[in-house]
Amino acid sequence: MTGLAVKKPDRLIIRETVKKAIPWPLLDLRVETWSKFFNEAVGFTLNHLFNPYISSVNYVLAMYVVPYMGLTTYVGANLNITSQAGKQLLAGLLGVESGQDAVIRYWLYERAEHKVCPYHFTVAEFTALISKLKNCMGKTGIVDEGIIVPPELGAEGRVSGNILSADVNSLSHSRTPQQTLRILYSTGNESKPGGFYLDGANGYVVRSYLWHYN
Repeated sequence: MTGLAVKKPDRLIIRETVKKAIPWPLLDLRVETWSKFFNEAVGFTLNHLFNPYISSVNYVLAMYVVPYMGLTTYVGANLNITSQAGKQLLAGLLGVESGQDAVIRYWLYERAEHKVCPYHFTVAEFTALISKLKNCMGKTGIVDEGIIVPPELGAEGRVSGNILSADVNSLSHSRTPQQTLRILYSTGNESKPGGFYLDGANGYVVRSYLWHYN
């Protein structure tokens, strides 16, 4: 079709902007990996493996774990970016990541009281538990918030609906690379790989933490 732009994947534009290419790390998205994460979130072994590929609700709940991680990491990384091209790239990635997170959170918010079969948790309860686990693993305080929060954590301390997660100043939360890795590795330790990256993530800064561990 004419007149339509062919969009490049994020990883390609990153490699074009950051001249030192970062090898694509091995990503573990097996059902067992997701299920282990959700077991940790609820605090016990669920009676059925959590399979994100079996229904739309399960899939979007799994995606709830990821885009917001990128959003907060991009915000935190801004201080370490010195080049104009790098900052422009970061701003572009952050805009898209924020949009993805908003769509995911709104979709889940519409189904907040929906029971996730075959479990006894609602969508809202799952998001709260996932966010609590991510805060605990990342050792960040309250950076992640579910789609329903106590009013004191809501906008202006008045509402419990939480489609856009932000701090007390209505600004996006931020995470350091270490805090992000602690969650993605599901170990609470940026130097101990596991979780979604069994062999660890890539890049000089990230690998430097692994060198300390090894």
